[in-house]
Amino acid sequence: MTGEPCMESSDRSYVVIITARDEARYLQGTIDSVTGQTLPPVEMVIVNDGSRDETGAIADAAAGKYSWIHVVHRGDRGERKVGGGVVETFYAGYEALRTRDFAYQCKLDGDLTLPPGYFEGIIRKMEADPALGGASGKVFNPVGDGAVKEERIIDDMVSGAVNFWRRACWDQIGGYVRMVMWDGIAMHRARMFGWRTRSFRDTDLEIIHHRLMGSSHKNILHGRMRWGRGQWFMGCHPLYILASGVNRMFERPYVVGGVCIMAGYFASMLQGAERYEDAEFRRHLHAWQLKRLGLGFLAPNVTPHERSVP
Repeated sequence: MTGEPCMESSDRSYVVIITARDEARYLQGTIDSVTGQTLPPVEMVIVNDGSRDETGAIADAAAGKYSWIHVVHRGDRGERKVGGGVVETFYAGYEALRTRDFAYQCKLDGDLTLPPGYFEGIIRKMEADPALGGASGKVFNPVGDGAVKEERIIDDMVSGAVNFWRRACWDQIGGYVRMVMWDGIAMHRARMFGWRTRSFRDTDLEIIHHRLMGSSHKNILHGRMRWGRGQWFMGCHPLYILASGVNRMFERPYVVGGVCIMAGYFASMLQGAERYEDAEFRRHLHAWQLKRLGLGFLAPNVTPHERSVP
């Protein structure tokens, strides 16, 4: 075995769970990004989610080379299942962890490229801010000829593609819900408990995402409709969805993408679709969203819970 990780101190220990389905084109690059980190993880689990390509073989080869990597193979569910399916895949890896003593954890997609100092840099951000519960860098998509375009995400949110958490925060919020919008719900639950979440604009933390967010299942327009339905499920305020939909018209797929987000949300409203039934969570979410829109005078009065001491 080669590539044994060397941790500077136990309070910097972290684990990585890669979720991958049919990622043979990109997975090796993602693995190389992690094994080449200046601060490698104490353990990495790659979950092969019923892939029909060489994803499983690539993962097994990595596990044969590094003692701190191992693989979970899941059966083929017939098609890529986003949302709750991603969380089920993540938990298959999380529950297979052999390491029990770690300070941080990361859910990582199998189609990313990270800079070599990424995890060390994120952990330094968390060490500098004890209230920072979840974090990421900014994410960029290749657009040809070596150029990239940023995936738009507000600074208070963390990329779902590379979800990095302080374990104390993760434990307090109860992890991910096994439903659509798992990442947004986790971030807003963190705020309920007085934590902060952040995506940093830092050139040393830039992530390359080789597929446009929301395009992994069927197509990008279907993904934007699903996004709107997910916003309904999470309990977003309708004014926030209108503002978000208009804002998203200025990114690919231009105009129609934002329309699809609003259509997905309001169609779900008219259908009386299922929602995340946590009234306290929804009050906190609406207060945050209305303040973001400059409508704080409409926001309900909420008080954050006491957060855990890291």
